[in-house]
Amino acid sequence: MAPRAVSRLSRSPAAHDLRWVLAEPGFRRLLATRLISQAGDGIYTAGFGTYVFFSATTYPNPAAAASAFAVLYLPYSLIGPFAGVFIDRWSRRQILLVSALVRAGLVAVTALLVAFGRLGVPLYVSALAALGVNRFFLASLSAALPHVVRDDKLVMANSLAPTVGGIVTSVAGIAAVGVRLLLGGGHGGAAVIVLVAGVCYLLAGLTAATMRRDLLGPVQEADHAPEPLSRALREVAGGLVAGVAYLTRRRGPAAAIGAIGGYRLLYGIAFLMSILLYRNYFYPAGNGNAALGHFTLVIIVSAVGYGLAAVISPPVTRRLAKEPWIALLLACSGVAAVLGVTFSQIPFLVMGFVLGLTGQGIAISATTIIQEQTGDAYRGRAFALYDMMFNGVFVVGAIAAAAVIPVDGKSYPLIVVLAVGYLLVAAIYALLSRGRARNVAVGPADPSPSGASPGSPSAASPGSPSPASPAAPPAAGDGTDSPSASAQRSNS
Repeated sequence: MAPRAVSRLSRSPAAHDLRWVLAEPGFRRLLATRLISQAGDGIYTAGFGTYVFFSATTYPNPAAAASAFAVLYLPYSLIGPFAGVFIDRWSRRQILLVSALVRAGLVAVTALLVAFGRLGVPLYVSALAALGVNRFFLASLSAALPHVVRDDKLVMANSLAPTVGGIVTSVAGIAAVGVRLLLGGGHGGAAVIVLVAGVCYLLAGLTAATMRRDLLGPVQEADHAPEPLSRALREVAGGLVAGVAYLTRRRGPAAAIGAIGGYRLLYGIAFLMSILLYRNYFYPAGNGNAALGHFTLVIIVSAVGYGLAAVISPPVTRRLAKEPWIALLLACSGVAAVLGVTFSQIPFLVMGFVLGLTGQGIAISATTIIQEQTGDAYRGRAFALYDMMFNGVFVVGAIAAAAVIPVDGKSYPLIVVLAVGYLLVAAIYALLSRGRARNVAVGPADPSPSGASPGSPSAASPGSPSPASPAAPPAAGDGTDSPSASAQRSNS
């Protein structure tokens, strides 16, 4: 039975597409560039995060924690919508190369500040600059993909690259935390980890340099010269407004963006609570290393849930429409949040696993709905808005929680907010999406209104597929990046 099952799997269309995509030299080099860089993302986040939250000499309060979240996530929301203006003008190979090298230099500055124990504006500015540059890198990766993969294979390429990238980010981050534990809780250990991330960015840039300068586009039409940059930037802002107006007339994509926004808003509260509980409640009295070691278990089980979502979502959504699947996952998030009322570690591990699975499952289905039900002239703007929602409301949730949560993170009212909030978002989404067709395709002929710029951002989230693709792959958003995306989406 097992050999026959393996044989059927190897003959499946998905396996054929996977072999074809991996056989493309351009895709392999682009994927290698992504994976090396996203390994650096995981290592950098681990080094920066453990220094801010788990250093033996720091005791993070809610406001400081929320500020750190803002540094890590806001660049994706604020810069992302405008990145497309530049990546549609400059050589994308050069953007990958230069942005990786610039980021390596900025990360070296961050490592120097960490080594001297600095915690304040200079550190946050260096981190913001490094993450802002990374936004161009990630957007260029997504925009470049159609240049190295045939159109009918984009579904597989968009499913593979963000998912594997997110897994690599998680594994690298966990490994970096392990190294941090071995090195102890001093500033030197965190600085070494951050420097290793800089080396990864340097290697990613050198890998990108192995591709031809013109391989990844953009291809400028002979009869269409680029418009002035200042005008293009103004039109991005106007285009986002037009994108919002368009989505208000498309209930399916608008509801999907709202669902991921509701999930991430509440997840920001849950994540801030978890950090403070492990640092100041479960392991008080300055035992930062013990707190970090046990919090790492939360990261691991969340990453397992994240990966499991990528495995089970495609077969589930072949039998159950994506809309009820999203509603079910939101409801499961609410049920899991009830476990937090125990304020003990084992239930929080279960809660972390479930929220990792549900968050990624929601992102996969929401991304696909946006791709299927949004016209090609608006798809880039839809993903820009998705990206802003994914990262921006996470920070909003953390900031809102910081205003009321105790320093030790123990708050029964916020557990109630999480449980009721997820169930309420599930009910609202189920109501809004009721009666939607299983697959509603929107062709590229959907016209752009007069005055709106169709040249919207080419890619909005770390793990989102290229909006130019007419396909609708089950890729995740950010997520970057975090276990994000695909971005987790990345992340994104």
